Amino acid sequence: MKSLDEYLLDAEQAHGHLCAGQMLGVRMAMLGLTLLGIDDPRGKDRKRLVTFVEIDRCMTDAVAVVTGCRLGKRALKFRDWGKVAATFVDVTTGKAIRVAAKESSKALARQMHPEITDKNRQQMLAYREIADGDLFATQWVQVSLPPEEFPGYKGDRVVCDQCGEGINFRREVQREGQTLCRGCAGESYCTPL
Repeated sequence: MKSLDEYLLDAEQAHGHLCAGQMLGVRMAMLGLTLLGIDDPRGKDRKRLVTFVEIDRCMTDAVAVVTGCRLGKRALKFRDWGKVAATFVDVTTGKAIRVAAKESSKALARQMHPEITDKNRQQMLAYREIADGDLFATQWVQVSLPPEEFPGYKGDRVVCDQCGEGINFRREVQREGQTLCRGCAGESYCTPL
């Protein structure tokens, strides 16, 4: 694994700026990988890891930089729960660790560096210094990954009976004898104009 400073440089370049969320994401991913015993997530261990992130904020970009997990490679999974947390899954052993930022870390940052009035700078410095146990809660968990969730899965492609669009990775819905995409089944995130 790279050093904290090396990952922070990579995260800043990938994300466009360095912030407290980036610091949390880098440290969170480094801790998760260490606890799983994954030393080279972007090299020899790259196919061992699937990561679930629970927020679409700065932290997620940093987690992706450290782990090498990407949505396009099907190794990064997004769950929109609004939490500064991630679960790291070693698919070869089945071991998984969930790491969540402690809410108390913000107050701890204020206590540690009251001389810094800029909240982001204050948190960035404190998050660099705070021990893992004070910054994060960790929990060993079980994550069930069906075959279609694994990177490299090659499954059947079906066509929605209503809109005619292709559907991959068993994401179709069966309703009243029809094969539907999730949008046509009522889960759409947009409305046609």
